[in-house]
Amino acid sequence: MKAVVAMDSFKGSMTSLEAGNAVKDGILSACPSAEVTVIPLADGGEGTIDAIAPFVGGVVRSVTVTGPLGAPVEASYIFVPSTGTAYIEMAKAAGLTLLEESERDPYNATTYGVGELMKDALDNGARELVICIGGSATNDGGAGMLQALGAKFLDKNGNDIPRGCIGLKDISSVDLSGLIGRDVKITVASDVTNPLCGPDGASFVYAPQKGASPEACLEMDGWLKNFASVCEFDPYEPGTGAAGGMSFALKNFLGASIESGADIVLRITGAEDLIRECDVVVTGEGRMDSQTVNGKGPFKVMKLGLKYKKPVYGITGLLGDGYEKCLEAGFERIMPLVVPTMVKEEAIKSASETARVLFAQPKI
Repeated sequence: MKAVVAMDSFKGSMTSLEAGNAVKDGILSACPSAEVTVIPLADGGEGTIDAIAPFVGGVVRSVTVTGPLGAPVEASYIFVPSTGTAYIEMAKAAGLTLLEESERDPYNATTYGVGELMKDALDNGARELVICIGGSATNDGGAGMLQALGAKFLDKNGNDIPRGCIGLKDISSVDLSGLIGRDVKITVASDVTNPLCGPDGASFVYAPQKGASPEACLEMDGWLKNFASVCEFDPYEPGTGAAGGMSFALKNFLGASIESGADIVLRITGAEDLIRECDVVVTGEGRMDSQTVNGKGPFKVMKLGLKYKKPVYGITGLLGDGYEKCLEAGFERIMPLVVPTMVKEEAIKSASETARVLFAQPKI
């Protein structure tokens, strides 16, 4: 039996590869003769660069950049000299995990450090950028990133606006004469379809987890609308609300194309070829529910399995509301962990035991 295991990370406990290898151990415990291939799975958020690093090669460049609240942070990206491609993960410079919960401040958090990473890549010869967005602490519409690349956003007196979403309330004019990066190919890895503004936009849907109150969400939504209006871009275009509006800036100011992060990772890892030749597929994430079928990584893996008529099994930390939609979409079966836990060592052990139980059943 040939099995392909493509697990997304279990946030707070297991990385993608840790979860995948735990499942592999469980399969081999039940079926010692099985041939199990583990590939990473990510959707463009934190951990994506680490997941694809073994597959893209290249060199890791570390740069000291501006963190989400202005303090310097050490961030890295991957550069592949042979293709001139730089793979940049937004969360490494502006991620929520860089802040303590008490420090979260979407009013002032900036994407400036992401722009500094992009500029470093361009200065070192990058001809193509793949920007993996997600897990951000920011809600500035990508303005900070653009400022780092040379854009100037000015108030009515001609002064530079402050960094962060709070500066967008005063924006009156834009000077893009110094903006770099418009002559390279940029791909945004994101699985978010929300617009920049409105009830389904960046502020109302994602800012609360970044520390915003309901009043702050309403206020910031208005400031983002002002930003879009001054720049004459549509604030309600689907997909532009990802990572606090980072996708809005990359698409509209730099001409980036937005692609499914999960699809990009699956393409880089050669998942389709592996699934075509296997007998069974296992995928999953920390929580599987009705949202899983909205293009998340495990859903993308399941669709590939169905394409080649392979049974696809899900392993998850928790079964959430509406998980039945996953079964209706084509999963053969979904099993929650035998012992749900956030403790890393226990989660790895539980994932292995769950896979062993699953593959010990005669039907597999």
